[in-house]
Amino acid sequence: MSAPDSIIQKPGRLLSLDLFRGLVMFLLVAEGAGIYKALTKVIGEDSFISPFLIQFTHHPWHGLRAWDLVQPAFMFIVGMAMVYSINKRLSQGDSWGSIGKHIYIRCLLLLIFGTGLHCIYAGEMVWIIRNVLAQLTFTILIAFWIFRMPWKTQLAISIGLILITDIAYRVSPVEGFNHPYTAGENFGTWMDTVLRNPISGGHWVAINFVPTAAHTIWGVLVGLLLRSNKSDREKLKALVLVGIGGLILGYLLNWGFGSDTLRIPIIKRICTGSFMYASGGWCILILALFYYTIDIRGWKPNWLYIINVVGTNSIFIYMTTQLLGGRWLRPNVEIFTNGILGSIGFNVAWVQLSTALVSGFILWYMCHWLFQKKVFFRI
Repeated sequence: MSAPDSIIQKPGRLLSLDLFRGLVMFLLVAEGAGIYKALTKVIGEDSFISPFLIQFTHHPWHGLRAWDLVQPAFMFIVGMAMVYSINKRLSQGDSWGSIGKHIYIRCLLLLIFGTGLHCIYAGEMVWIIRNVLAQLTFTILIAFWIFRMPWKTQLAISIGLILITDIAYRVSPVEGFNHPYTAGENFGTWMDTVLRNPISGGHWVAINFVPTAAHTIWGVLVGLLLRSNKSDREKLKALVLVGIGGLILGYLLNWGFGSDTLRIPIIKRICTGSFMYASGGWCILILALFYYTIDIRGWKPNWLYIINVVGTNSIFIYMTTQLLGGRWLRPNVEIFTNGILGSIGFNVAWVQLSTALVSGFILWYMCHWLFQKKVFFRI
């Protein structure tokens, strides 16, 4: 399965970043293949494992589940990767202007892909900028525009973006949209009407790109830290302290420091400040764990290739999963799994789980095949 030039063995790479990216995309592939839902049906909602499986769904409103960290992690990883990509291009003699041109073209393509997905979902031309690709368009631009500023300035800007958004939710004077933390009655929903985005049934809002730009900026800052001349121990210590600090701040804001006036509930669907700090803290701590075990301790078992390879073509597999996963691949795979397993007595739940696992393997194998052929889709 692995290859002699496997990504887990390449020198000069930040392997913890590769693993983090691969893990996020691997989880998305599993979700797109329907594995989590199928497992829930097989095990049953009342099983002792259900509290674990529910972590692979978004929290309906106020609260934080593991699945709520996927998009923040994606944004964070993109910020880290920007540091390595930009510095590589600068070392090759590229001008800042040419790098900027590449960034702008990339962001335009991300916007086209992101909004295009919503058009396909809707079956008509719609203007929606709520999915991760469309949101990345703006977070990458913001992170790039401030990339050469001192790190303290970048940090201050990231906090300012979160603060401005929280204030806007609090002081919104528009009747019917002046309840900051009520689903469908807040500033974010009102902004969707201004931007002519159809209102989301799940209460997601387009304006999320403003606060979540902080995730990409924080990724840049962590990338700059890991490229610095500090020792591994100093880098790890900084990551752990900042990660823990983010968690403490996020959960204290959720609690309101004991005051209802100061309380900002953790709500991923509108990216409240408490959610931003808590999710950012988790992302940094996960990266710290990978950095310690892989880049510092040198733990590189070959089976990590199974996860890492999915991240080598992240845009390709994201688009493929969104377009084919549940809309074409699973229904066609089920023709065969149901025809074989159903005919020998397997119930519907087990057939669906088998369908999901086969679909997930096919999606994974696409990444494996592309990697073996050294085909990488870049934008």
